[in-house]
Amino acid sequence: MKMKTHKGASKRFTKSGSGKIFHHRAGKRHLLSHKKRDRKRRLRRTAVVTGRATAVLQQLLPH
Repeated sequence: MKMKTHKGASKRFTKSGSGKIFHHRAGKRHLLSHKKRDRKRRLRRTAVVTGRATAVLQQLLPH
């Protein structure tokens, strides 16, 4: 039987060609007026998922 991708995880995480899993950083949704411009620019970038979460996401995102 084919493995199905977990659609909730696929909307939140992306996989690179080398197999690393990336996520968007928290803190960029609201209350942005008092946050510094540099901080908001850093929050735009994606971050690599680390630790035990990678093993879980490997199962949710098989492809």
